[in-house]
Amino acid sequence: MLLDGRKTADILNEALRVKVQYLTKKPKLEIILIGNDEASKSYVKGKLNTASNLGMEVHINYLDEAIDQLSVEALIQKLNTDKGVHGILLQLPIPKHLDSDYLISLIDYKKDVDGFHTMNQGLLFQKKDGIRPATPLGIMMLLDFYNIPIEGKHVVIIGRSQIVGAPLSKMFLDRNATVTITHSKTKNLPSITKQADILVAAIGKPKFVTKDMVKVGAVVVDVGINRVDKKFVGDVDFEHVEPIASYITPVPKGVGPMTICALAHNLYALYLKQEKE
Repeated sequence: MLLDGRKTADILNEALRVKVQYLTKKPKLEIILIGNDEASKSYVKGKLNTASNLGMEVHINYLDEAIDQLSVEALIQKLNTDKGVHGILLQLPIPKHLDSDYLISLIDYKKDVDGFHTMNQGLLFQKKDGIRPATPLGIMMLLDFYNIPIEGKHVVIIGRSQIVGAPLSKMFLDRNATVTITHSKTKNLPSITKQADILVAAIGKPKFVTKDMVKVGAVVVDVGINRVDKKFVGDVDFEHVEPIASYITPVPKGVGPMTICALAHNLYALYLKQEKE
């Protein structure tokens, strides 16, 4: 059965839209887009369309690819102090001459809609209230929408990034799952992935997860999005894995829409916190 991220996001976003229309003012998101990366432009367009449809305000700061570090820092500091701005998002990747880690650290964690700031990462790992990274949050929202049990299940995550693998592992642990994280140095990977009740692929290698790596009846979550022969494919060999999986996310229309959905919910949460202060 498909875990339809597009349909799920539409339903959850509609419920959020109803909440937003009763707010005294619109939650505002500032997106910083540096350079002309076509994939980044596409992602930003999706975020803009979703937020606008929800009654939220979005402003995109288009910056030249050759912009210097200090200029980006100055923009972030300006947005940090603007009380009319509730969320700030630095669209990744950015040009290599810029320090993305430092720029993310400059964003006020109370406006960190992506959940990448070290403060929000720390709050997650201390099991305290904070903004969760959008892709892991979107995955959890999707599994919950389909009432997929998590407690007591063995979750195997392929990939250990700070954006997906690491925070997602903690979110599963907090739901009483048993979690195994694998990566490029893991030996005998198929013997581990075949133990998974829930298998998450987040490594950026097209069709890496094959049928012989998946247990019959497993739930398969494909975070990857890779362009192959002008088509988008995931990290999972969908055609051959789908028949043996109990649930599986498609690519596209799987995790992607849920990431944007989670971003919108994060912006709403940031708005509520800031308006209370």
